[in-house]
Amino acid sequence: MKVTINDIAHAANVSKSTVSKVINNHKSISESTKLKVRNIMKELNYIPNNSARQLARQNSFNIGLLVDISRKEYFLDFFFYNIIGGVESIVGINNYELTLSNINSLECKAEFLNRLIYSKKVDGIIIPTSIVNSEIISKLNGLNFPYVLIGQPKEFKNSTSWVDVNNTVGGELATCHLIEQGYKNIAFIGGKSNEIISFNRLLGYKNILSKLNFTKNNLYIKEGNSDKESGYELTLQLLSDFPEIDAILCINNYVAFGVLKALKEKGLNSPTDIGIVTFDNEPFSAYTTPSLTCLDVDTFKLGEVAAEILMKKIQNPNSQNEITLISPKLLIRESSLLKKP
Repeated sequence: MKVTINDIAHAANVSKSTVSKVINNHKSISESTKLKVRNIMKELNYIPNNSARQLARQNSFNIGLLVDISRKEYFLDFFFYNIIGGVESIVGINNYELTLSNINSLECKAEFLNRLIYSKKVDGIIIPTSIVNSEIISKLNGLNFPYVLIGQPKEFKNSTSWVDVNNTVGGELATCHLIEQGYKNIAFIGGKSNEIISFNRLLGYKNILSKLNFTKNNLYIKEGNSDKESGYELTLQLLSDFPEIDAILCINNYVAFGVLKALKEKGLNSPTDIGIVTFDNEPFSAYTTPSLTCLDVDTFKLGEVAAEILMKKIQNPNSQNEITLISPKLLIRESSLLKKP
């Protein structure tokens, strides 16, 4: 049996008009009452019948970008600001404003539906995959509300629009380059295979090794954290367990920095003893000694493409879902140039 506004009012012991005002986030209703009513709405799986009609009738000329401020690494990350810049470059020329909304300040992740969508504060949203779940996606799809994900989702990837870096291609480019330079015993370190970014980067590495029948290299994989401490420890483990290692593909700059520290401690040089390639050109791959060959990820473009897809969905909510993968570029520097040009 379908739940109605009367059922919500009865369960919350408030009037129908109060429930209506809660749905529309009216200022005259106290936060405690709003919370009580919204909790009951969630328990009874109630979505207001008139929400879709309200969304269709109103325009805020605002785009929401959800962030989780509890993750301090977001605000220390070059990529985060590049994505914002890319999004802003598109929404601005379309006469929209960009609003950052902290999902961590809400009672639950789905609460942003009330704050931003039912109250019509935004006309569309961009959401990092890391802070979304299947419940939120299901509700957004049910409302036919325009949204785009940044990052490949583990689930529901065929029922949403999303953009990401083609990390598998990146892993292939890096591995091919090292083989072309004459390296044979190539290791992969950092990240965890249950994380989609790490999984895809590792997959590219494995694809090339399998294609060229470098089967022994599968032993040279060391998973761990994506920081310099992990890079340092994993490199020491590799050198101890497999002294034949002659190249290392790193999950990011921080791991690569740890690799350099370990090599220096062991009296090894790059690229003559160990070749190094890292994902990401930021924050310091161009400034190390030796400078690091890297896979440059255009996160500004990532933000641009996400915003372009979102603007199309706002103009036509029934448009087809789009999936875009942006290929990284290989920037060749000193750390992998075994063969001088």
